[in-house]
Amino acid sequence: MKQTVIEKIVQRYVIHHDTPVKSGDYVTIRPQHVLTHDNTGAVIPKFNEIGKMTVNDPRQPVFALDHNVQSTDEKNLNKYAKIEAFAKKYGIDFYPAKTGIGHQIMCDEGYAFPNTLVVASDSHANMYGGLGCLGTPIVRTDAAGVWVSGEIWWQIPPIAKILLSGKPQPGVTGKDIALALCGLFTNNEVLNYALEFHGDALKHISIEQRLTIANMSTEWGALVGLFPVDNVTRAWYAKRNETIMRRGLMGAASDENMQGKHPRINDKTLKQLQDDILHPDPDAYYTKVIHLDVGSISSIVSGPHAVNKMFTAEEISKKHLPIHKAYLVSCVNGRYEDFVAAANIMRGKKTASGVEFYIGCASKEIQTRLMEEGIWQILLETGAIALPPGCGPCIGLGKGLLEAGQTAISATNRNFKGRMGSKDSEAYLGSPATVALSAIAGYIVADETAVHKPNCDIIEYPKPQHKEAADILKGFPEYIEGKMIFCPQDNLNTDGIYPGKYTYIDTMTPEQQADVVMENYDPDFSHIAQKGDILVGGFNFGTGSSREQAATAFKYKGIQLVVAGSFSETYKRNAINNGFIVIECADLIATLKSKFQKKDLTIDTALHARIDFIHARIHVGDEQYVFTPLGTAAQRLIIENGLLHMIKNN
Repeated sequence: MKQTVIEKIVQRYVIHHDTPVKSGDYVTIRPQHVLTHDNTGAVIPKFNEIGKMTVNDPRQPVFALDHNVQSTDEKNLNKYAKIEAFAKKYGIDFYPAKTGIGHQIMCDEGYAFPNTLVVASDSHANMYGGLGCLGTPIVRTDAAGVWVSGEIWWQIPPIAKILLSGKPQPGVTGKDIALALCGLFTNNEVLNYALEFHGDALKHISIEQRLTIANMSTEWGALVGLFPVDNVTRAWYAKRNETIMRRGLMGAASDENMQGKHPRINDKTLKQLQDDILHPDPDAYYTKVIHLDVGSISSIVSGPHAVNKMFTAEEISKKHLPIHKAYLVSCVNGRYEDFVAAANIMRGKKTASGVEFYIGCASKEIQTRLMEEGIWQILLETGAIALPPGCGPCIGLGKGLLEAGQTAISATNRNFKGRMGSKDSEAYLGSPATVALSAIAGYIVADETAVHKPNCDIIEYPKPQHKEAADILKGFPEYIEGKMIFCPQDNLNTDGIYPGKYTYIDTMTPEQQADVVMENYDPDFSHIAQKGDILVGGFNFGTGSSREQAATAFKYKGIQLVVAGSFSETYKRNAINNGFIVIECADLIATLKSKFQKKDLTIDTALHARIDFIHARIHVGDEQYVFTPLGTAAQRLIIENGLLHMIKNN
């Protein structure tokens, strides 16, 4: 069977699967590593709930404290101490606060190695794709399950080829390419997709810039952003190996048998990398191909409040937007090349009056190098305010947050309303060069050297037909029947489903959860929906925060399952991890949207649906609709009433 590179990497890590894997399959995988950061503190209770009290493979998890590293609050310090003690107890690799951002550590320390599969309980796990590592996010329950069993379920996403051609114009960076993709393709073209980057432009894009693009693929809606392993990749690892040996960087917990060699990046692993070459098979199936000539774009600025709200360099400079703060921080643009670019612009200059310019590296190692080479001092002399290596203001923690009425230019990856401080502030995103230029000018300005006449297009291909019959495990229903309740809103977020004010009330009973489900979306829902109904939703159902109750509350309400045009991947994982069935069927949703055009939030369709899991069909009257079969990995979780119960029972 023809496979993409993503499918070939998954094939290496799949278990309990007898046929070649393909996009859409539900599979069980054993990832090379799993990263947790400050949220390790929330994963530990889930681990304890399972009750096994042992870690399957201590070399698989990695802990890196990076989010709230500026806090000296006793509660936070106690949490950090408990995480460190847990790591020590089980022999897990641990990186303390101010070592760096976990994603950067995963790359620099070789955990995210080319042609491997690595997961993290953080949405920016996509970043590992810059090194040719298939990185993808999971939720906290998943992480606890991996600690105990070493395994995780995953539905292989639809796969798109991103074809980058041409050569970037002077002043155009990986951040500009990423923002251009987000701004040019704004109709959820890659929502919940896995992306493979290809094209002749890659020889002009460094590893640090690839990491930026892969990281930002998260903001484009993707679950994976994979670059090929090529000569650029191999050259980066050769240089990294030299740096490790010269500086004696042996990682958090070197294997005693390595005799002075790094446990993951060394001469032997680099030799293996030379021989490990993966290419997509001829005629491998991609759902769509998106093309961008990177030579046709300028520097980009996005915002406020949305990554896909794009301005060219010329457009943003004309707006002359005054700024109060500028940020060169985060996992997306806190690397060596980023600070060099900023220093080259700011050397001998000062930040504008009234502008606070914050700098923070993605790792302590990067900051040390910048200090040794005098680059850090150049930035400090401009008036920059140094922050410790970590996440900080990018996620609204620590020093330098935006206040009401303030505007910022930031080299971070998200500019959601209120994310970096007050909800009454505005954040724009740009490259490190744009941040530096703006900090000096006092208003948002970008390099206007490059032209902006985007050459881009998208081609979609028909989906292959599903096989006629699916394997059904004993104990899983062959079909489910019920009346359809239709909630047509697209992008229905988890706060609409399960209000945030209840999220951290741990004493909420199942009955109480059922009573408040959809309270923020439609107070009438609880009266319209009845036990045994099938809920049908719109597209991108369950977007927003990762609260598990947004899935369990439906289950406690007696809703048999949810069918939607598409789901937030986090919502899908939380639902199935809690033994609740969710199915994607865009054609059914399109039909119902056409049939029920009234504006009611919740519609009793009076239509009866029969969902046939053997043949992957939804029957409504004389019509039938196809959905991707629910694989045995997902069926097992439904039968066992969720991931934690499954692990306990087995």
